[in-house]
Amino acid sequence: MRVLVTRPAHSGERTAQRLRALGHEPLLLPLSRPVHDAAAAGQALETTNGPVAITSAEAVRTLQFLGDALTSHLSRKLFAVGEATADEARELGFHSVTASSGSGRELAELIAANDADGLLYLAGSPRAETFETRLTELGQNFSVTECYRMEPIAPDPGVVATLLTENMPDAVLFYSRQTAGNFFHISRVESLLLQRPKIRLICLSNTVAEAVPPDLKGALEISPMPDEKSLLSLL
Repeated sequence: MRVLVTRPAHSGERTAQRLRALGHEPLLLPLSRPVHDAAAAGQALETTNGPVAITSAEAVRTLQFLGDALTSHLSRKLFAVGEATADEARELGFHSVTASSGSGRELAELIAANDADGLLYLAGSPRAETFETRLTELGQNFSVTECYRMEPIAPDPGVVATLLTENMPDAVLFYSRQTAGNFFHISRVESLLLQRPKIRLICLSNTVAEAVPPDLKGALEISPMPDEKSLLSLL
């Protein structure tokens, strides 16, 4: 099966490796790229002493730029959405990493259950506010520092049209609402996909699926859990 991956290049390559291992042919079309702000992350760590929360592996990649300055913080408890992000934090050297099995809402409930007051959330932009909203509802004391932002990439519409006509994927994977929205705003994408009635548009969550145009809702599939393992299980 040919599978179009719309993730940023670094994450997309990892997904491509998993797809090849499953016997699929990945097609890479990065539609955003991260811009890291290690200085903001470093300052936030130096001015707090409580546990840390992350909802994306991009936050881990930001921390990589701190080098030795991160060492004194690796003993802090770290809470992450999903085992994949948690594993990256462990690889970076964090000693105590706890992962939620689902969404940001579930991560907030896990943090509240572990009495992790004074939390530092290393966040990205743009982002859904589900995690922060649920923390507030649960009465948790936390601070937020944006340490990376995702910039959209505008691919050449002609290149995308060629991809969708000469090497049409059987499925397209969407991991974020922003990326899905960017994809469907590319000229001719919606009309070309409508010509392929068997195309599968596979989204990480209901929130991501909201960006799929109404005329293509029939091709929509939503991961049973908001993690890559569940997403790829649909292929």
